[in-house]
Amino acid sequence: MDLELYQYVIIIVGSFIAGVINTLAGNGSAITLSILTEVIGLPGNIANGSNRVGVISQGSVSSYVFYKNGKLDLARNSQLIIFITLGAIIGVYVATVVSNEVFREVFKYLLIVMLLVVLINPKRWLIETQIDHNIPAWISIPIYLAVGFYGGFIQMGMGVIFLAVLVLVLRQNIIEANAIKAFTVFFYTVFVLGYFHYRGLVDWKAGALLAVGQTLGGYLTANYASKYKGVEVWAYRLLVVIIVFMLLKMFGVIRF
Repeated sequence: MDLELYQYVIIIVGSFIAGVINTLAGNGSAITLSILTEVIGLPGNIANGSNRVGVISQGSVSSYVFYKNGKLDLARNSQLIIFITLGAIIGVYVATVVSNEVFREVFKYLLIVMLLVVLINPKRWLIETQIDHNIPAWISIPIYLAVGFYGGFIQMGMGVIFLAVLVLVLRQNIIEANAIKAFTVFFYTVFVLGYFHYRGLVDWKAGALLAVGQTLGGYLTANYASKYKGVEVWAYRLLVVIIVFMLLKMFGVIRF
């Protein structure tokens, strides 16, 4: 894979922005997948696998920073992590044998609903974590499996769905929710990437290039989000912008 200088610049800058977006909201994979397919020219299935290299690198660093600054509670969220990972393992298997076009079609209409949910009563997104809030296992486990399945299948847009579950269903603060999201996505992506590699669907050079920018973006953003007050408001605003952008892109209003 021979690249021009301008392609390297696009990859590093684009992946850095993706790392920032992934850490505070989600859907940075819309940028990295576009880079892999449009800038580097990888086929869709190999781009899907190669994209996970940066996801792992960014997720590991962001998780460490959140944990170091007291924003990541692994014990309280162990059930969520386990069942989302199981769902992701099933999802990645399905991703290698069927097309994801149907999922993309369903997802863009789901985004409309999600935008309304985000915009109605914004204060729900700016709450403190409610430690005593629990939901029955027969409700939570299917939700975790479904979220994990989607993440293993496509990954793009996973962060948005994840945050909605953590904030609106589990009643967690949006910054702490981002911390759990970062670790869980990192954890299940270890298995997902392993399976893509086993199937020969990873371009490690392309993935490593993306990992450089994503890791730096994730580290700086997680460090800032962990230490400064008022970041919750900006995380919420970024989430709204990302959902609107995704809708415009998926309905063909803009092209990237």
